[in-house]
Amino acid sequence: MFEACRIRLAFAERLRRRKAFHRARRHLLDAGTGFAAMGAQPWLTRTHQELRATGYRPADEPPDAVTSLTAQELEVAHLAASGLTNRQIAERLYLSHRTVGAHLYRVFPKLGVSSRAGLRDALSARPGLDRPAPEPTATRAR
Repeated sequence: MFEACRIRLAFAERLRRRKAFHRARRHLLDAGTGFAAMGAQPWLTRTHQELRATGYRPADEPPDAVTSLTAQELEVAHLAASGLTNRQIAERLYLSHRTVGAHLYRVFPKLGVSSRAGLRDALSARPGLDRPAPEPTATRAR
């Protein structure tokens, strides 16, 4: 069952990257159900991040700052809150420093802050904004 869920997750990630969001959601929801039943929390977290990236929002979950941040915005926000400059964040995430600035420009109003110190406080005060789980695989292809 675990392997089937991992395969569904991998296939759904590929579908999402090819912009087949509806098909990806179906596989992600099935994989999430399986991971939840097994108690595989890191895999479940990764599945939820992929679901958010497809634009999926559960019917009982109101849109707020937690759900409106994309996975990349959340990662940029955490790195900025830790004290890294835009250029350092860009190097770490293989992005342009201008893209990092654009992410922060969108993150600040979503969290209701106006500085990096406020960003740090907002991230630590909200339980839903904890650091995204690293990918459970040992190697990551770029």
